[in-house]
This record gives sequence, C-alpha cells and structure tokens, in this order.
Amino acid sequence: MPGFIFSGLLVLLSFAAQAAGNILIVGDSLSAGYGLGANQSWPSLLEKRLHEQRLDYSVVNASISGDTTSGGRSRIGAALEQTRPAVVIIALGGNDGLRGLPVAVMRDNLDAMMDAARTRKVRIVLAGMKLPPNYGPDYTREFQQSYAALARKHKAALVPFLLDGVADKRELFLPDGIHPTAEAQPVILDNVWKVLRPQLR
Repeated sequence: MPGFIFSGLLVLLSFAAQAAGNILIVGDSLSAGYGLGANQSWPSLLEKRLHEQRLDYSVVNASISGDTTSGGRSRIGAALEQTRPAVVIIALGGNDGLRGLPVAVMRDNLDAMMDAARTRKVRIVLAGMKLPPNYGPDYTREFQQSYAALARKHKAALVPFLLDGVADKRELFLPDGIHPTAEAQPVILDNVWKVLRPQLR
C-alpha cells in the first residue's frame, strides 16, 4: 500500500511542478475521502480553493483510510522527501483513539512526525480530534489535550477539532456513523482553512 501511495505522489507532483509549494496532507479516512466521489473530499476542495484564490500551491494528499499515528510515523519521512512540501497537515490520531491505544504512544508518534517536518523546515498544521464520551473522561481529556500540547511544543498551527460543526450532526455522516458525507466536507475545509491560510506565504 505505501509503495502505491508514493507512486501516486510522484504522479501528482508532475502536475504540481510549477507551483510555489506543495501542501502535503498525512491523514486517515477523514482526509482520504472514504465513501466519497473523487472530487468531494476536503483536500480536493482545498485544491479548488487555492486555485480560485490564485494561491500558487498544490495539494498532495497522502492520506490512507484506517491509518494510525504509527503508520503515519513510518511513512512521513519518505513522503516529505518525495514531495518537499512548504506545509504539512498532519491529521491523524482518530483511529488510535477509537481503538483505545495508549495516548502516550499516539503523542510520541505525532511528536516524531512533527520533528521530521521541523528538521526539513516544513511549516506544520496539526489537526486535532476529539473522542466520544463513552471512552471515559480521563482518556478523552488526555487524548484531546495532547494536540494542543504538541502544537505548543513545536510552535505549530493547530486546528482544535477537525470535525467541529460536523461531529454533532448525525445527518452529516454516512450510515456507518463514522465518516462524514460530501455535505460535511466544506465545513471541514473551513476548519482547516482558518488555520492554514496564514501559513501560505
């Protein structure tokens, strides 16, 4: 799977060659567009908005459905080397939380991913997540606070909650109750855009 993704990245880069910079997205199904048409995901809408606003950036979406922070950590180095982005959006952790994995492990993986980006002088946007209350107050609180703590440590831009304005609206989810519909994607994009736009220099 990673080899296929990286081959796809190289194809995408051939179209992005004349852009001032690439925006690399490393995420899971929420960013991969699970259950959506090819041009309906928020990363696709981001590409369209950049074009409409005449901002000379191209989007390289390296998101994989089902990915965890461990998976992201294992592949971000190669993705950064291949795409050489100006900005990386890290949108991982949701699957770690849904599986009840240790928050300390998630935090360490995200920390390593952000270190990899900082070493290459790539600007970072970290997309935070929240968990349903049934995971318990201590776990959900530690999980959510990890994103803010990492953003402070790395002086990264933070999207407090990727699904803000979506998570509490059942009608904006596919029948599985996990993946947002096409109608939710512009809301997700706006959550990211408010934080991403100041990073586009």
